[in-house]
Amino acid sequence: MITDRIDRKKAVVENIKHQIKVLNGIILVIVYALLLLVVRFLYVFLDYLSVPSLVAILSIVAGLAVTGMYVANAASKNAIKTIDEHADKLNTLLSTTSDIREIVYGDILLENIMESSLRITGADAGSILLVEGDRLAFKVVKGRESNKITGLSIPKSQGLVGWVVDHGSAIRIDDAKNDDRFDSEIDKITGYDTKTVLCAPLRLSSGTIGALELINKKNGVFSSDDEDLITYFAGQAAVAIAMSKFHEDQKNYQIHLTDILVDAMDTHIHEKSGHARRVAKYCLQMARAINMSEDEKKKLYQACLLHDIGFLRIKVKDVKSIDEYKAHPRLAYEMLQPINFYAGITPFILHHHERYDGKGYPSGLKGEAIPLEARMIAIAEAFDAMVSRNSYKYVGRPVEENISPSVRGFRSAIEELKNNSGTQFDGELVEIFVSNIDESFLEEA
Repeated sequence: MITDRIDRKKAVVENIKHQIKVLNGIILVIVYALLLLVVRFLYVFLDYLSVPSLVAILSIVAGLAVTGMYVANAASKNAIKTIDEHADKLNTLLSTTSDIREIVYGDILLENIMESSLRITGADAGSILLVEGDRLAFKVVKGRESNKITGLSIPKSQGLVGWVVDHGSAIRIDDAKNDDRFDSEIDKITGYDTKTVLCAPLRLSSGTIGALELINKKNGVFSSDDEDLITYFAGQAAVAIAMSKFHEDQKNYQIHLTDILVDAMDTHIHEKSGHARRVAKYCLQMARAINMSEDEKKKLYQACLLHDIGFLRIKVKDVKSIDEYKAHPRLAYEMLQPINFYAGITPFILHHHERYDGKGYPSGLKGEAIPLEARMIAIAEAFDAMVSRNSYKYVGRPVEENISPSVRGFRSAIEELKNNSGTQFDGELVEIFVSNIDESFLEEA
């Protein structure tokens, strides 16, 4: 397939070269003809020509010159048009191929692939079908009455698309209805009249995962150049689709794993049940206020849910000192750091008990040396500890000497945060927190 694509690209280049050679040949013929006529006129016929004959000869020369220039100009324009069209398609293909590699959301990716394919080929309609068991499902459909078939599925071997998936090869048909492989069932549903078809497999090294079908080129029929570009693009699209699916599977796995860990923590220490989710809610309120990006908010949210996960390695009943209790940030760090999709949030978890004045743990970081997300978690966690009686206790005893579990109620908690602003907590973040939270948050918790 790669060799075929290279050969077709060479054919395009050779066609352009041929047109340029024709142009050069025409120009040379005109020049030689003019020279010949002029020479013969000057040395042979000048003394014998009448005025009418002279006029006739000059008219012929002028006619040849004009005709030659017209033909040469037309050939030149045709060559330039061919080059421009091919360059536009290649530029669209290259930019689109680069773009789709960065799209991780499946639905957006498929829409982008479909729109780009229509643009590259000038097709009037099209669809992307993916293999689901022994059937092909219409994932994206563009064209008249496309909503009637979006989401439908057909047998894996049905029609032109089925043939492409079975054989893993592209097809280009100028008259679909006269092809024995064509199935008119979809046309009957949509009322669309399929004439020309270009269909390429979405193929990986492990097999074909679907097909990209384009219908009815707006100007004429699909060319070998269209087939070449779409076959290549479909291969790149298949890789992007597989990567998107992997990303979504990983995301689902991450979500489920996080939920399992949080539930396990809530069960392990009953007094902390719901604590992680409340901390996450409070932190997201601050994140919105400081205009954090969506990606930053997602990482912050995960860090909040897992900030106390180190407690799973601590037998609470056996804890005899505050130092043993304070080991949980580092234990959490050690648990999560080896997991790739958690590695980015582990610094926030490791340092969520640092103090702004440098007197915290485990590293004694000070001020803005503490990650922003860790400073936010520190405020949210302290607030929840103050409004939730048991959050800062182990075996019935307080573990933070400077925050007494007896500090209860919304107003008292807010005052306590203000009192520790600039020492234990980041003063600016405290101001943002107290400005964007009210007692209704406690009712929703």
